[in-house]
Amino acid sequence: MQIRRIRSVLRQRLDWFLVGMGAAVGLAWLFPEPGADGGWMHPDLLTKAGVALVFFLHGVALPFAALKAGTLRWPLHLTVQSCTYLLFPLLGIAMLAVIGDRLPTGLRLGIFYLCVLPSTVSSSVALTAAARGNVPAAVFNATLSALLGVLLTPLWISGYLGASGASLPVGEVVLDLVQWLVVPLAAGQISRPWLGAWIGRHKPLVHAIDRGTVLLLVYTSFCESVQRGVWTGHGWGALIGTGIGCAVLLAVALGVTSTVCRALRFSEEDRIAAVFCGSKKTLASGVPMAALIFGSNPDVGLILLPIMIYHPLQLVVCGVLAGRWARRAAPIESAPSTLVAGKSISK
Repeated sequence: MQIRRIRSVLRQRLDWFLVGMGAAVGLAWLFPEPGADGGWMHPDLLTKAGVALVFFLHGVALPFAALKAGTLRWPLHLTVQSCTYLLFPLLGIAMLAVIGDRLPTGLRLGIFYLCVLPSTVSSSVALTAAARGNVPAAVFNATLSALLGVLLTPLWISGYLGASGASLPVGEVVLDLVQWLVVPLAAGQISRPWLGAWIGRHKPLVHAIDRGTVLLLVYTSFCESVQRGVWTGHGWGALIGTGIGCAVLLAVALGVTSTVCRALRFSEEDRIAAVFCGSKKTLASGVPMAALIFGSNPDVGLILLPIMIYHPLQLVVCGVLAGRWARRAAPIESAPSTLVAGKSISK
């Protein structure tokens, strides 16, 4: 049963969504004009409307009871958030120091942007449930990570750009993120008593709208890069180097998180939640956030490439881990987690 659930999660995440990402990039290469600055799709307006829609749907689908249930395990929460917003950025800084100028400027910024993104919500919770981990704690940490990212992600990016001689209007960016991410998320949560049941009955449709909107944002992001010739001169070497960097980041994050959890004597269920939440990075929120943080930066396509590589990689590796952990002998005794997982997997 658990293995079937994991396969279902991976099929849902990897099949049409991964193909859709490739199709969105391909369409941007072939037809960049509609989604580029000044195109008939009006990407400046479309981006903000798409971001608001994605986070409104997240807010409606988020079970507040599960969030409340996971609030008390503060050593676990500190471990996860430290991994997300301290370990990963430091790894990114170290990796970029080793890489030097071997990768284009946009890709180097993209690797650091990947490192300072929040954790995922849906897949972290789904895989924690499939591996019989602490689901309420996973819901709490994934949601807390998304909220902290509104402030910490642009602050880290500002520090990185400042070190390289550039600048980022942090106050303006944070205000934009609050307006287009936090407010729609809160509005969705407030409207949950009225829309929650409808969302529950139409999960496939809502999931398609959510992921379809993200793919539309991927398309418009790459249109501007193609239109301005950002990709000219960047061959397979840059792509392979980015892929290797993403694999190293994931391996180190998984290893460090698991080691820290054992050192702190976390239960097996808490360790599973910490490893999945602490090692994951969100594409679904990362694309909208990039559109708001980097605006009309022509390098935004290059900036998004590392998270687009990391996304399927983390799902495959964590899916294998979830399958192995699901087969362990000791059962967990959290009946509410099953209900929460059922609500969260389809998100």
